[in-house]
Amino acid sequence: MGSAVNNSMAPTTSSIVELQSTSFDIWKTKYQLTAKDGSKVDKNIDDTYIRLARALSDVEAEPNRQKYFDEFLWALRSGAIPAGRIVSNAGAGEHKPATSTINCTVSGTVSDSMDNILDKVHEAGLTLKAGCGIGYEFSTLRPKGAYVSGAGAYTSGPLSFMDIYDKMCFTVSSAGGRRGAQMGTFDISHPDIVEFIRAKREDGRLRQFNLSLLITEEFMEAVKNNEDWSLAFPITQKELDEDGLDINDDSLFVWREWPELNKYIVNTEGLVACKIYKNMPAHRVWDIIMSSTYDFAEPGFVLIDKVNQMNNNWFDENIRATNPCGEQPLPPYGSCLLGSVNLTKFIINPFTDEAKFDWEEFKKVVKLFTRMLDNVVEINGLPLSKQRDEINRKRRHGMGFLGLGSTITMLCMKYGDSDSVDFTKEVSKQLAIAGWEASLELSQEKGPAPIMNEDFVVTQEMLSKRPEMVSDGYKIDDKIKGRILHSRYSHYMKRVAEVEPELVEKLADVGSRFTHHSSIAPTGTIALSLANNASNGIEPSFAHHYFRNVIREGKKTKEKVDVFSFELLAYREFVNKDAMPFLDDKDDKNKLPDYFLTADNITPKEHVDIQAAAQYWIDSSISKTANVPTDYPYEDFKDIYLYAYEQGLKGCTTFRFNPEAFQGVLVKEEDLKNTSYIFNLEDGSEIELKGDEDIEYDGEIHSAANLFDALKEGYYGKF
Repeated sequence: MGSAVNNSMAPTTSSIVELQSTSFDIWKTKYQLTAKDGSKVDKNIDDTYIRLARALSDVEAEPNRQKYFDEFLWALRSGAIPAGRIVSNAGAGEHKPATSTINCTVSGTVSDSMDNILDKVHEAGLTLKAGCGIGYEFSTLRPKGAYVSGAGAYTSGPLSFMDIYDKMCFTVSSAGGRRGAQMGTFDISHPDIVEFIRAKREDGRLRQFNLSLLITEEFMEAVKNNEDWSLAFPITQKELDEDGLDINDDSLFVWREWPELNKYIVNTEGLVACKIYKNMPAHRVWDIIMSSTYDFAEPGFVLIDKVNQMNNNWFDENIRATNPCGEQPLPPYGSCLLGSVNLTKFIINPFTDEAKFDWEEFKKVVKLFTRMLDNVVEINGLPLSKQRDEINRKRRHGMGFLGLGSTITMLCMKYGDSDSVDFTKEVSKQLAIAGWEASLELSQEKGPAPIMNEDFVVTQEMLSKRPEMVSDGYKIDDKIKGRILHSRYSHYMKRVAEVEPELVEKLADVGSRFTHHSSIAPTGTIALSLANNASNGIEPSFAHHYFRNVIREGKKTKEKVDVFSFELLAYREFVNKDAMPFLDDKDDKNKLPDYFLTADNITPKEHVDIQAAAQYWIDSSISKTANVPTDYPYEDFKDIYLYAYEQGLKGCTTFRFNPEAFQGVLVKEEDLKNTSYIFNLEDGSEIELKGDEDIEYDGEIHSAANLFDALKEGYYGKF
């Protein structure tokens, strides 16, 4: 534990820190409700909270609406922060009737046919128009150069179709003033895997996408054991017969799990026959992935086997895609209903020897917030009937928290040390237990999610995944309720049962109100605005004083805005008004304590340890980025992902500042000062500027870094 300030007069709460101008400005830009004529419906942030409390309490039965309005408003003022789409659109129907309160969705499976590919483009366009981001898996499409018998031609491959989705996303105006976001996932065994990994090396290509690989345990073990890796794609019976191939020839075929079974050859274990296109050393594929991630911060890792093994709906879903930020792996047409609790609201006596966390107040907010998010299901506003059916059947949501890094600092701990790891695990645990207690109460009051009362037929695949069902007497073709499969046989719910066995048994009897309760989102804009720049999700603060590149309506490039971390603002409020980072003199009275760490001060192992501690009690997934310095050794960098796999994470993402690749959202002044950008003028001359220098171009003032990025990537003047 770091050295605390010995100040017996420290305040009892951290909630009185004045909102910085940048945070207020972001609220006005992103979340303030504005009428068509430009008049402001929300006059201030509390008006936003009142609007939200009213919209969510109106879902309740008439006699209870005022009661829950008061309680919801208290929870919002006390640290409950719904996700951006809820904040923007709940209670805004008079002004934005065609918008959704759901942040993101996942597409239906993109099948390998022209009709289905274009049909999914249409569905995605409607989804983006409603204000939702969307995720897809594209490895269901046959590889480049494969023969298309119906057309008598060879396919251009999945990446060419991704270009269509990319342009569609950029073109469609997303409701609520925010551009849509997309996630494209791709199986590590697909023959076009190298092209997918390298796709973003082309300037401006697939820039409306985040890209992630579906990494299997089989592949990771092949890397660790220095084995070959087969790149393969499913084959139909017709293709097998036409080519005269032997399905039993192990040199030609490999059997793997696949999201589509109907059109392919399937064995008794539910595995699909895949024709081998190429064999590569697994470590070679690994190096291609790692070098791209090192230089371009993509692709991300989705450890898909762990996702499915730990899925509460393991008996009903085969997950292959995620929302754009990766914290919600979802089935086809699944929805991402999010909210975060601001942990900085529960700190008593920050920066002192008596600093502590108010667990009882935290759990009270979590329970009320759980009811609020459950009510969002009723006002989801999703544009597709399949999306609405999916969210109503399972009622899954993902409550998480933000401000973990800020809170750790204010409790005088160092992010990544054993105390902070223990605290992280406890926060996640208390959020989980309070959430499942609320689930039981809601189910007893309003009924469980419909899937809980559905009958499921026991299959061999089900018994293979859960052999304990055999021990409990279940046989093939038996019928079993969803609530039993969810509460007693979910690996995650078994963890809950270790500490709350009676609670889980009651959930098995009654059924849970929802299938999933928790996930941790990146919370970037929400944290910056409504949380006064408390740290994102479970991240440490990026820096305590830095610049953020934000999109402004009417601006031709991104705008650089000045930002302070919440913990620095709090320290200046409670301890020393003149304190600042970057002071090297140990005797300087304005120097920050040593527990004021930032993302670059944290080792990759410490990043992963924090994520693993949180993941243990989070039933969905976590969006987290391990920041590494520009000069971080490549060989050490590769080990981050192996360590994440060994720690049982569901995903992993890193970011290394590389100005030759792109300009990031969060930028440190020292990086800009140390980076030069060369502009080629029409007369053939060149001008070289540092990234932090201002330049006048096209009637506007831009930072050199942002102008260079906008011109290079092709988005200049298109916001």
